[in-house]
Amino acid sequence: MAARPTWQGYLRLSLVSCPVALYTATSRGGDVSFNMLHKDTHNRIRMIPTDPDSGPVDRADIVKGFEIEKGRYVVLTQDE
Repeated sequence: MAARPTWQGYLRLSLVSCPVALYTATSRGGDVSFNMLHKDTHNRIRMIPTDPDSGPVDRADIVKGFEIEKGRYVVLTQDE
């Protein structure tokens, strides 16, 4: 589906007119969502913080990560 312009008009430079269209800079398709991960095993944490391999997880042991492919994550630090 092609994006529709927010505004259309013409830019006139002396004897030449150029068509111009204004598009929005952002879209919902570019949204990023993060998953909660156990900081040592990088397994995904559910609503009840539980690691499938080691059981319940303390909130202090949870880090954020972005899934780059199934089961592989890039872990982000607090500064990032």
